[in-house]
Amino acid sequence: MLAKVQSGALFGIDAYQVEVEVDIAQGLPQFATVGLPEGAVKESKDRVKSAIKNSGYEFPTRRITINLAPADIRKEGAAFDLPMAIGLLAASGLISGERAARFLLMGELSLDGGIKPVRGVLPVAAAARHWDLDGLIVPAANAEEGALVDGLPVYPAATLGSVVDFLTGNRALPPCRVDIATLIGRTTQDEVDFAEVRGQGHVKRALEVAAAGGHNLLMVGPPGSGKTMLARRISTILPAQTFEEALEITKVHSILGLLPAGQALVAGRVFRSPHHTISDAGLIGGGTHPRPGEVSLAHNGVLFLDELPEFKKNILEMLRQPLEDGQVCISRAAQSLTYPASFMLVAAMNPCPCGYQGDPQHSCTCTPAMVQRYRSRLSGPLLDRIDLQVEVPRISHSDLSDPRPAEASDVVRLRVERARHIQRERFARLRIHCNARMGPRQLQAFCRTDAAGQELLQQVTERLGLSARSYTRLLKVARTIADLEGVGAIAANHLAEAIQYRSLDRRSV
Repeated sequence: MLAKVQSGALFGIDAYQVEVEVDIAQGLPQFATVGLPEGAVKESKDRVKSAIKNSGYEFPTRRITINLAPADIRKEGAAFDLPMAIGLLAASGLISGERAARFLLMGELSLDGGIKPVRGVLPVAAAARHWDLDGLIVPAANAEEGALVDGLPVYPAATLGSVVDFLTGNRALPPCRVDIATLIGRTTQDEVDFAEVRGQGHVKRALEVAAAGGHNLLMVGPPGSGKTMLARRISTILPAQTFEEALEITKVHSILGLLPAGQALVAGRVFRSPHHTISDAGLIGGGTHPRPGEVSLAHNGVLFLDELPEFKKNILEMLRQPLEDGQVCISRAAQSLTYPASFMLVAAMNPCPCGYQGDPQHSCTCTPAMVQRYRSRLSGPLLDRIDLQVEVPRISHSDLSDPRPAEASDVVRLRVERARHIQRERFARLRIHCNARMGPRQLQAFCRTDAAGQELLQQVTERLGLSARSYTRLLKVARTIADLEGVGAIAANHLAEAIQYRSLDRRSV
């Protein structure tokens, strides 16, 4: 007897429909799974067999063949356990095959018949809206995640028996419902605040400009000057995510199984800080079976790279494409995948190998050749893609002992949100959301300067030898500074401040 059950699988951050075909025929007992299954899918037969028996149902002792269609795409993961078990019971006549085929099923089975959570429910639920189905049956732990998407009811299931009773009409499974507004507002309280940072007023201003325009930032300073402390607080001044942005980053976390228990939506801006020993696949994504990397996990948030020159040079060069395009394309012989990677890069480095060049409290022990070799780890094309380069000096004792409270993150965030609101209105008809993502057409339309500004730009370009990319990024930063002031035209003072944020270019003169 033949039965067909619907399921879903992942392809990048999207999903495609998988038809689980189960055939029970006469012959010696055998359980064969075809359709390019990888290891965990092949092992499903043992979990399915034990789950069916321990749930009180009879496992057919005949020749069983299960096909996962389309058969030319590799299937991985344990999410096919539940549809396989339901397909077997439908082929045995216990469940109506027509009713079982109207639902999409996902779930890993334990040996006692319990249903464990799986990865990727949100992308599958988003894609299933366009398929001809009556609903989704998913593990109870994944129900809120799947219910984020409107269009199809999502039924939480805890055991194989409860799914069988639901499909036979002997039991009702209430669909899961979530309040989107509550989930968006359920951001965790920030454990850090800008008010905790003493001094460094000009660096805080640079971080505010970077947050307001979504610009990349590099901080250069001696050890202990507060670079890491400042970087960890930049997410506290970023504007709140929209539901669409939260849904995008939640998809990435769902694919990797990184959603914490009880948290269906990544509501706050993410902050990722990988160690400098990370591999290229860990940072950019990829592997034998491609998966998202840190740049995708930081989508719509902050990627912080501390001790930037300590990262392998080839890994840093791989950042150039996502910094420019906002996405990562991973190509393999059998497939090509695209992951989102529109992040804000915040990096920190010492001015030299020993870290004390220019520090009045310590003497530098590095030779000019050592300093040159250290800085050469960062290529010109990579530095061109970093909009703001700021020097972070050592904090003085007077700043550390100053009892006056510093400006809090909430106050800075209000200014950032006002600037972002101006940008959203400016780009309302475009597929960009901040100044850092402007293209040549937008630069021509929104970044015009007066005669004084043009003269200043000409002098700076000739003196610093700016590349075309550095020149355009200078204009983008000036546009953001003007937005923070709430003015429409870019003036010479806005350009002058933007020029101050190119410290490495100035130092090379």
